[in-house]
Amino acid sequence: MKIALFNIQNLFHRDRVFTELERSRNFLNWNKEFDDLLQKKVEKPSSMERLRELAYLLRFDKTNYNSYAILRKKEGELYFKGMESPNETKADEKTNWNGWIKIQTTPISSNAIAHKAQVIKDIDPDILILQEIEDRNSLDEFNNLILPELDCTPFDHCILVPNSEGKGRDHALLLKNDHELDSIKFHIIDTSEKFTHELIEYRIKTKEGELFYVLSAYFYEDEMNMEEAWKIRQKQAECVSKIYQNIRLNGQHKVLVSGTLNAPSYCKSLEPLLQESDLKDITRHLSFEVDYDEGIDESYHRMGAYRKGVNIKQKDFMLLSPELFSRMTDSGLNRRAMWPKERPQWSTYTTLKAKADAASEHPAIWCTIN
Repeated sequence: MKIALFNIQNLFHRDRVFTELERSRNFLNWNKEFDDLLQKKVEKPSSMERLRELAYLLRFDKTNYNSYAILRKKEGELYFKGMESPNETKADEKTNWNGWIKIQTTPISSNAIAHKAQVIKDIDPDILILQEIEDRNSLDEFNNLILPELDCTPFDHCILVPNSEGKGRDHALLLKNDHELDSIKFHIIDTSEKFTHELIEYRIKTKEGELFYVLSAYFYEDEMNMEEAWKIRQKQAECVSKIYQNIRLNGQHKVLVSGTLNAPSYCKSLEPLLQESDLKDITRHLSFEVDYDEGIDESYHRMGAYRKGVNIKQKDFMLLSPELFSRMTDSGLNRRAMWPKERPQWSTYTTLKAKADAASEHPAIWCTIN
């Protein structure tokens, strides 16, 4: 069986929080400074002047006050009127409008959607673990309409697992070739007041009738407060490690831990999983394959790289229990739909011409287990 993990960063629309172009470190620092100044009780002239400067840097002056559309209630009914349309649309079954409009998201380009599907087609997994899915309807449409357009066989089973964050970054599990979901369990892996993702425990039955466990994790990340994020992430790693150990103690030795852990392998916050457990990273397997970097980095071996010429700041992991790792015959990473920065460079799809057309900022990783 072939198993793949892909943080696909939504299928058709993505929360604006994650698509702002100004999410640079400077922008984040300006935003924090602006909030801190507003919370001060004493309004000094220098503080007011700094607020004006920050307002300019944060582009508050670019606000557009022109209305795009109007929602209004008339005689107990809800109507929608676009500024370019003279007609009003009533919310009812005839107009196929249920009375609400999702405006907190931005659409993903059709080229990016095609590249997401292309990555999945090239890997062609039996079991696909997806992260950052916006909703059930999008998952079904992508599976039943987009994948077949690329001659990729749709998955027989699509399971969407919502998380409590509320920003359209749900978990999903897709199965085909007679693989079935046997059970599912939720684990709270963080007790902080921050919105974090739950750990999802899938028990899957293979077509041969064998049972194995998949733990899908998404660890906390906050560029505004990296120290706090580090502490939360370490607690999450400790909790996932305990859950993994409990599964092993119950006599189950076929376990896979996967997900976006939002830190490179050398980060101490991931130590409970990567150093203090017997889990094996598939990137360390001799079979692991990925396109080599081109140009100046082709012979370079830096921190975070597991091999010369393959320099990735790995945040997505697929960790196997010793029994599964010993049965692994092939593995790899597909980053051909990622937009490369200046360094390092790697081979991409010929249709990838702009950053907006990238499938995701994350590669897809996979392994084959006999």
